[in-house]
Amino acid sequence: MISGTSLLEVLYLAIGVMIALVAHEYAHAFAAMRLGDQLPRQTGRLTLNPRPHVDPFGSLLLPAILLLPVLFSNPMFPIFAYGKPMQLNPWTLRRRDRDAVLIALAGPAANLVLAFVFGGLLRLTGHSAEGPNLLEACLLVTLYLAIFNILPIPGLDGAKIAARFLSGRAKDVYVSMDQYVALFILVIFFIFNGPIFSLVHAIAGGVCHLAAGAANC
Repeated sequence: MISGTSLLEVLYLAIGVMIALVAHEYAHAFAAMRLGDQLPRQTGRLTLNPRPHVDPFGSLLLPAILLLPVLFSNPMFPIFAYGKPMQLNPWTLRRRDRDAVLIALAGPAANLVLAFVFGGLLRLTGHSAEGPNLLEACLLVTLYLAIFNILPIPGLDGAKIAARFLSGRAKDVYVSMDQYVALFILVIFFIFNGPIFSLVHAIAGGVCHLAAGAANC
């Protein structure tokens, strides 16, 4: 049965997804521009407007599916989303391999900084035991986005970082799997989720304690 509390929780988590996703994608674009690649600016990705960053599956359908259990007061999965792939021109980067890693790291790093901002605000305002809390929801979602993106899942930032340490045919095959990111996400979230979710929850819990204190996590 859908309750007013679960509706409010879904709303707060959805707001958290949008804030975290936009910060993540903007950080990628900003880092690329600072390192010499102007293509993200030219393609409209250097913006806090969510629309250019939205991927139909990764930004809309996936989080909607993951929020359904919350709607029925039965939270099951970490809430996650990813943006539309960002076009880059590696030939404009000063040090291509190093700068590609820095651009990939910029998104999770922005989420981590944002998580500490939300955590600091939670410390100031205090924990609310009466129902869903917007700051708590934003903190949680932001941490999930940061952690999942560091995992070496093709199509996500962790894969771009891992590819830096591969060479030859192995690197080509690994990079080519980026186009199947939706399939990998579905398999991980709905088939082989046990160990991965345990790891993500453990890391998120630890960082949450650092950011907001034990009382808020």
